[in-house]
Order: sequence, then C-alpha cells, then structure tokens
Amino acid sequence: MEEASLYRRGLRLEYFTVAYNVAEAVASILFGLAAGSVALVGFGLDSVMESLSAVVLIWRLRQHGEAPEKEERIERKATRIVAVTFFVLAAYVLYESVSTLVRGKRPEASLPGVVIAVISVVIMPILARLKHDVGRRLGSTALIADSKETLVCSLLSLALLVGLGLNYLFGFWQADPIAGLVIVAFLCMEGYETWEEGEEEEDS
Repeated sequence: MEEASLYRRGLRLEYFTVAYNVAEAVASILFGLAAGSVALVGFGLDSVMESLSAVVLIWRLRQHGEAPEKEERIERKATRIVAVTFFVLAAYVLYESVSTLVRGKRPEASLPGVVIAVISVVIMPILARLKHDVGRRLGSTALIADSKETLVCSLLSLALLVGLGLNYLFGFWQADPIAGLVIVAFLCMEGYETWEEGEEEEDS
C-alpha cells in the first residue's frame, strides 16, 4: 500500500476513534452519574482522553508532506503529547480507585455500564491492532504510541467489565477499584516507554 494511502487510512482510524469515544464518553458519564459509579464516570473521562489523543494524531497525520525536519519535530511533539496523556490518565485512575476504596461508597449495579464495557472490549483491541499496523508501516512512533493507548482503553474496558460485572452479579463492588490499581501500573509503564521513544527520536 502506497504511503499516501496509509496516511489516509490512519486518518480514517483516528476520525473513527474520535467519533466512537465521544459517544462512549457521553453514555458512560450519564449512566455512571445515574448509578453513582466512579468507575463508569472515570471510564467516560478516559474516553475523552482517548479522543484528545486521536485529535493530536489527526493533527500529526495532516502534517504529512512538510519538510523532513519539520515532520520530525512534529512527530516528536506528538509522541510526547500522547505520553503525557498516559500519565494524566494514570493519576486520575489512581485517585479515583484509592478514594473509592477509602470512602467505601458502593455504586449501584449498572447493566448499561456492563453493555458499554462489553462493546468496548470487542472494538478497542481491533482498533488498536489496525492503528499499530499502519503506524509500523509508516514508521510513525506517534501512531504506534496512540495504538498502545487504545489498547490500554481495552484493558480499562475489561477492568470495568469485571468490576461492574462482579458488582452486578455478586455485589462485590471492591473489584472495580482494585482492577483500577492494576491498570495504573500499566499506564505509567507505557507512558514512560512512549516518552523515551520521543527522546530517542530527538537523539537520532
């Protein structure tokens, strides 16, 4: 597939990411507030973060055709912005998970939340794989980094599904914030690795 076609495909994937995550964010936040579910509201805010990351990548991909030096600077900047979103998301998930456990405030069971999580568990890994493939073929570390964030969202979807599912079926509400703490470590690791990738590009 020629380079121009790959860039167009990358843009289509990012446009889909924005549209899907905006819809997911609205639904998650509304149902989360209705159920008093910190996890579901947090998941909605994560979808907002994923949308912002996709907007950064749209900006990056639309710069294709600029002078090589300018493209390299844009690539480094885009990679670092994506890295920062990992750390912001990790800080939020950590705060909400710990505060939920400390307060001991049990959310209501949310069937719509379970449905949202199932849909995301199916769609996000496929989207991440498609982004990674295009990023690898273009040699774009920014797009590859964004594919990792999409994969993180699929892991958060799984954590959400486990947490909401155990609460819905067995009343075990603590499963949600505990799963969130596991995801925090993964987020920090990916954020660090992505930032290092941007540093390596600058040194090369």
